[in-house]
Amino acid sequence: MNMVKDLMISGFSDEISSDFDTQLEVVANLGMHYISLRGIDGKNIGDFKVEEIKETVLPRLQKADIHVSSIGSPIGKVFINDEDGFAKQKVMLDELCQISNLLDCKYIRIFSFYIPKGENADQYSNEVIAKLTEFAAIAEKYNVILVHENEKDIYGDIGRRCHEILKAVDSPYFKGIFDFANFVQCGEDTQACYDMLKDEIVYIHIKDAITTDSENVVCGTGEGKIPELLAQFIQSGYKGFLTLEPHLVLFDSLKDLELEEATDVIKDNKGLDGAGGYKLQYDSLLEILKNIKSEEKSL
Repeated sequence: MNMVKDLMISGFSDEISSDFDTQLEVVANLGMHYISLRGIDGKNIGDFKVEEIKETVLPRLQKADIHVSSIGSPIGKVFINDEDGFAKQKVMLDELCQISNLLDCKYIRIFSFYIPKGENADQYSNEVIAKLTEFAAIAEKYNVILVHENEKDIYGDIGRRCHEILKAVDSPYFKGIFDFANFVQCGEDTQACYDMLKDEIVYIHIKDAITTDSENVVCGTGEGKIPELLAQFIQSGYKGFLTLEPHLVLFDSLKDLELEEATDVIKDNKGLDGAGGYKLQYDSLLEILKNIKSEEKSL
């Protein structure tokens, strides 16, 4: 029984290059058929309109025979008390849902709002849940699933709060992403997070980290327990995407992602370029899956 065959490998291809044609070429050469769409020719996916994707992006995807596993949106990356920002994001999400439908993509990655510095996140619980519920209602209209990434500096940064919002929003259109590195960087034990969240997880990011200086490292070499937890995900019947997000080199879109300076997250680029970092992560993931598979056989 080959459980590994139910897994599809994707990745944030803007870590390869901001040039979309280069992204597609590298991904295709690796033998991959999916990407997570985030940065296209230096522009964030949230800044595109449906028409533009139809004219300038879809034909290139089709030509390269590459499909989209998820839209790496910036939805939910506004401060919880920024009402203007939230209103704009609802408009953006509506557009992104239409883009998802056009690209035959089921998932849009989102976040659960920045918390004002120095304040206790838990006091914003009700507002966060109310706003996420509004997002989920938009997704439902288009039959798209919003997947929440546990990310530093947002409400759902730790396992407990991820669990809380997933249960409270209680919608088939709002599910969880498991990002190993982000949990490590928030001081969480990834095994405990897995135990708490596994029933709500429909999407996995392959990114690893070490706590000593919060640096991202090649998958399987950090404290994320990626090999052990992937084996548990597979054992419990996870079918779906494993999305590479190496963060091993500085890339253009990183400046949109981190509140801190990007250079603090990636101390040195390990001597790689974007394509090199991506291939290294891809090869490491294949090696992990190969080991899981051979352990499965010997059981």
